[in-house]
Amino acid sequence: MQLKARWAGFWMRRSGLSRWGRVAMRLAGWGQPPYKARRHLARLGPLGYISPQAVLHGVDLHLARGCFVDDDVAVFQHPGGGPVHLAERVHLYRGCIVETGPGGSLRIGADSHIQPRCQFTSFAGPIVLGERVQVAPNCSFYPYGHGIAAGQPIVDQPLHSRGGIVIEDDAWLGVGVVVLDGVVIGAGAVIGAGAVVTHSVPAGAIALGAPARVVGYRDVTRNA
Repeated sequence: MQLKARWAGFWMRRSGLSRWGRVAMRLAGWGQPPYKARRHLARLGPLGYISPQAVLHGVDLHLARGCFVDDDVAVFQHPGGGPVHLAERVHLYRGCIVETGPGGSLRIGADSHIQPRCQFTSFAGPIVLGERVQVAPNCSFYPYGHGIAAGQPIVDQPLHSRGGIVIEDDAWLGVGVVVLDGVVIGAGAVIGAGAVVTHSVPAGAIALGAPARVVGYRDVTRNA
């Protein structure tokens, strides 16, 4: 066990986003347990840990110390797409997909955790998550809409946006939540599983349904 720890530390200190830095991350993972048991590797390298099975394509990616990017995560920058910033100790778990296109970017604050199979498709507006945001599996974020006017194929119609998406500090999104353009989810808010958030949600609110509606507040005095 001690030998494996020393081996992982040796290679993680040499890790990075370059070709050889990624090779070092691969070597650091040799003999290590799978999935979330590898999170400790993120504390050993200058830029955290990026799985060898993660796909990074043409991306302007900025990682702070302690980030964890799991197997099968894809970060894809379309032509004209903006950067992706992951602050300290952000976790992106397996199967998450991040795309940025013209007018789009992604910024995730410190200690926020994104569970498996979430989708961030940032075109026409940015996506910003604050600190300690918890996102359950299968959530989707779309800061744009698509034209559907008659008389023209939908694929040829332009994107439009009411503005970017902002998820403030300490918010919690349940399984399968969809967040659309122009939405601000306030600090400490809770969004129930399967909700479709089309309008902003106040800080501390509990919102459910499709479209999501505020049904109460975590502060019991506001529910009285």
